[in-house]
Amino acid sequence: MERYDLVVVGAGPSGLSAAIEAAKCGLTVVVFDENSRPGGQLFKQIHKFFGSKEHNAKIRGFRIGENLLKEASACGVKVILNATVIGLFRQREVTVRIGNEIVHVKGDAILIATGASENMVPFPGWTLPGVIGAGAAQTMMNLHHIKPGKRILMLGTGNVGLVVSYQLLQAGCELAALVDAAPRVGGYGVHAAKVARCSVPFYLSHTIVRAEGEEFVTGVVIAEVDHSFKPIPGTEKHFEVDTICLAVGLSPMSQLCKMAGCEMTQAPTGYAPVCDKTGQTSLPGVYVAGDVSGIEEASSAMIEGRIAGAAVAERLGFLGAAERDERLKQYEAALSSLRKGMFAPENRGKAPKKTEEGLPISMNLLQKGYMDEAELEAYPGMIHMPGLHPVIECTQNIPCNPCQDACPRGCIKIGADLTALPSVDVSKSCSGCGMCVASCSGQAIFLVNEDVGEGFAEVTMPYEFLPLPRPGERGMALDRSGTPVCPCEVVSLRSAPAFDQTNLLTIRVPAQMAGRARQYRVGGAV
Repeated sequence: MERYDLVVVGAGPSGLSAAIEAAKCGLTVVVFDENSRPGGQLFKQIHKFFGSKEHNAKIRGFRIGENLLKEASACGVKVILNATVIGLFRQREVTVRIGNEIVHVKGDAILIATGASENMVPFPGWTLPGVIGAGAAQTMMNLHHIKPGKRILMLGTGNVGLVVSYQLLQAGCELAALVDAAPRVGGYGVHAAKVARCSVPFYLSHTIVRAEGEEFVTGVVIAEVDHSFKPIPGTEKHFEVDTICLAVGLSPMSQLCKMAGCEMTQAPTGYAPVCDKTGQTSLPGVYVAGDVSGIEEASSAMIEGRIAGAAVAERLGFLGAAERDERLKQYEAALSSLRKGMFAPENRGKAPKKTEEGLPISMNLLQKGYMDEAELEAYPGMIHMPGLHPVIECTQNIPCNPCQDACPRGCIKIGADLTALPSVDVSKSCSGCGMCVASCSGQAIFLVNEDVGEGFAEVTMPYEFLPLPRPGERGMALDRSGTPVCPCEVVSLRSAPAFDQTNLLTIRVPAQMAGRARQYRVGGAV
């Protein structure tokens, strides 16, 4: 029987982070993962992360995964793939199926980082080919480069549903609608806004009544729901689609923990093991980190992994208690900063009516996915001044500040509070470098010159679609709802390594449209 100081189950963000932290302290570490490639969900995530520098802000998920794998390799972490852990016993022994062989491995400590599985919603026709989880769609697109379908309806407006919807559009799919039984968008408003300005309608307080088709999905019927979430007769709407994506939450994959005899609890995010702040379960030497202990973002999972790795190192004598406490203090502070704001864990299910600054939360944003120009005027990121300047359409207290760090002239201010709304310092002049636009993980920053002469204005926006527009090309400017508002001309398209695949598209529009034009469409007519 092979023995290791630490056995990690799951090579996702939390598992790799824990393995790295422990290996840096001198532990021998092995990581088992049932997949053919490591990295967990990170390699499906082509969007940029929120947070600050210490949370990998403005870095795309797959690049974070690549960095973790390099770091793990450099630390001597052994990663074994196509290895399914099928048993975990109280003596800290795991049974692993590797190919056709069953092996037994002993660890002085065990870390379970198995992540979560997608929830499903049953409705007539839900077993038809063409009904898939949003995570499955993301796997098809971003790992296997296959379109999940041509015309798709998404059920669920949490961050997963919003992010995958945008990635479906990037892959060239048509998104018929975003549907949610809840009366408001569940994810970040900036995620909803970038989908809405691509002309995708939102149907809140609606659910799927049935999928249509005999051998595969050919359509879907949705209906409005009452306060008990029951469909209201006579409100049905039909969409011709070939794919239905379900983004209705995740559940911890905690089976191994239960098998081993860990104390379990029915947490708000699913059936999960009881653990302390270091991730240790009721079984001494058995730890958990990431979604298996409660559903959060990948940034939080990585920090939880670091915490568990340091705790294991101290338990096994590789790290002194004082040094462990110093590391935990640092990691807990980073984790705490991510758990603030209106999307903090304790605020799940709540509907704040105002921001931390006392500004009203837009019901248009929560129900339609976008805000109108008049609503935005109250926010500190919306300014009007001569010459080129940033406009920041970030209206919720999200833990994120890369825009502040990106501006070389200090035009953008957030301050020490990671969840504060960004504002523009009008005493500073904008260089037009575009780093703030490219760095914004929510694609919520634009550069605007409200008067370039002859009655025209120019708007610079983030652009992540193919084919790329060319200077001189004529197209259509869309507003925040995705409605065409005026013809426009492409002035320039800038790309740079520092932008990390976010292109900066500048269009020229009539001056009165400077505050409305927020998306570009090739061709078309009003």
